Amino acid sequence: MTDNRNIILAIVLSMIVLFGWQFFVAGPQLERAQQQAQIAAEQAQSEAALATPAANAQPGVAGAPAPDGTVSFPDRAAAIAASPRVTINTEDLEGSINLTGARLDDLELKQYRETVDPDSPIITLLTPAGAPNAYFAEQGWVPAAGANVAVPTGQTVWSVEGENTTLTAATPVTLAWDNGAGLIFRRTFAVDEHYLFTVTQTVENVGTSDVALFPYARIARHGTPKVANFFIQHEGPHGVLGSNNLVSKKYSDLQNDQQVRFDNTSGWLGFSDKYWATAVLPKAGEQINALFSWKNTGSYDDYQTSFVETTPVVVAGGQTATHESYVFAGAKEESVISSYEQQYGFDRLELLIDWGWLHFITKPMYYLLTFLYGILGNFGLAILAVTVIVKALFFPLASRSYASMAAMRRVQPEMKAIQERLKDDRPAQQQAMMELYKKEKINPLSGCWPILIQIPVFFALYTVIFISLDMRHAPFFGWIQDLAAPDPTNIFTLFGLIPWDPTVLPIIGGFLHLGIWPVIMGITMWVQMKLNPPPPDPTQAMIFNWMPVIFTFMLGTFPAGLVIYWAWNNTLSVTQQWFIMKRHGAEVNLLGNILDSFRRKPKTAEPTKS
Repeated sequence: MTDNRNIILAIVLSMIVLFGWQFFVAGPQLERAQQQAQIAAEQAQSEAALATPAANAQPGVAGAPAPDGTVSFPDRAAAIAASPRVTINTEDLEGSINLTGARLDDLELKQYRETVDPDSPIITLLTPAGAPNAYFAEQGWVPAAGANVAVPTGQTVWSVEGENTTLTAATPVTLAWDNGAGLIFRRTFAVDEHYLFTVTQTVENVGTSDVALFPYARIARHGTPKVANFFIQHEGPHGVLGSNNLVSKKYSDLQNDQQVRFDNTSGWLGFSDKYWATAVLPKAGEQINALFSWKNTGSYDDYQTSFVETTPVVVAGGQTATHESYVFAGAKEESVISSYEQQYGFDRLELLIDWGWLHFITKPMYYLLTFLYGILGNFGLAILAVTVIVKALFFPLASRSYASMAAMRRVQPEMKAIQERLKDDRPAQQQAMMELYKKEKINPLSGCWPILIQIPVFFALYTVIFISLDMRHAPFFGWIQDLAAPDPTNIFTLFGLIPWDPTVLPIIGGFLHLGIWPVIMGITMWVQMKLNPPPPDPTQAMIFNWMPVIFTFMLGTFPAGLVIYWAWNNTLSVTQQWFIMKRHGAEVNLLGNILDSFRRKPKTAEPTKS
């Protein structure tokens, strides 16, 4: 009897565990998978709908079907003209919303141009499907698993509700679509004075049965964009997803992975370029299932970042339900992004800008530069001022280092005497040198500190100049019209007198761009080294002699702002070092050291054989 009771109890407990697992774990997982599959199916359906030119084409505009069935257009303008649209016009943005699919797929940034030429085209951010390099944002609904509900798709043609047909910062636009089965869908687009779109989706249920719908949002990008592939900044799909923190994917990563899911998380996700970005954002704290995905359609690579909210919106019969989400599409302006993070509570939206590993130095450096720019009115002058401030902050350490170097210059005759006396016994020579350093309280490595302490500052400033939108097309003086670009002059073309481009030469071409400012930087670095006592080791001396030349060519293609900083920093270092060494009684014959570099050294006479 007892055995039977135990068996029955074991069966009951097993059934509880089995059904509990099915209800609390397997069921929700299956439902989430069905939601994602539904989105994927809708996305495929949206693209397939473009296979029929009549679906999107207007009279007089033809679209040619591509091998994968989508309609392709020769250019962006033809794709825009192929469908009815609502105009977008704000101080920072212009473009339109596609009434086919209610997609945000035509957007240009009015405050930014492609080149420093004021007549060059403004920056294009979003482009309709079917055009080369399509790039667009879309919101929508996914029915609950097993439900037979007609929801709007990418080929649904919406109508404008109300009299307003232009989206501005002051006037939202509402689009409407009736599914003919008791549900009326509305989608209201609002935009602030910069780059944040608020998308309010409303479902009116005129029937009697309740309907459950899951909101989703996605950004699609067709074709692999050209990126710098530089370690200092991420370009590609990324997002902040709750406890997963910052998730950054290369385009090649997605091609390998095809899908990367993050279930039951929060945050935002999208695509980031060097200066521009897009992101879809639920309300702060909403639980979402996020997905990074890639597929090859046969004619292009389709990259997507999307999310489905885990909690459905239930629309009771005779009632109306509303859902709100956001789209960021614009320039990576630090002040604007920070204001969105504070105002809307978006999780770490500041990471739209990649501040790098040394962000704790990079961001203060950025704030200091922009503060000084507000005073001086020129980012080049702000860089010079930052250099002076950095020199002042590290003056005590530099003073001790230069004092030790002055002591080394004072004992230079004794060092040479030791080298001559023990030239055939290197261990004894090094021992004698160490005793001399100890006696005179000299640290031979102290001269490295002024350079070492500049490395993180140099790297932080490089990061700011490289990634900061403020530096893009920021002029200095003379021929430097873009501090974020290399010096446009080149000594290998005699500064434009020879009509050829040496950088196209194989192998060595990358080293044949050398402007005026890199040459100035190399000269200042060489002059600074002439203040230091020459290393006793011939190999070290040769390395130090060639270092300015190597750095000159290395920095030839670096942003002009960074090269100007380095040249100015070297100039200040020469002045600072000369003053400190003179104060400590060292003989500083800078001109003599420079002239000695150009004098031919006499050959050492070979010993005669007896």
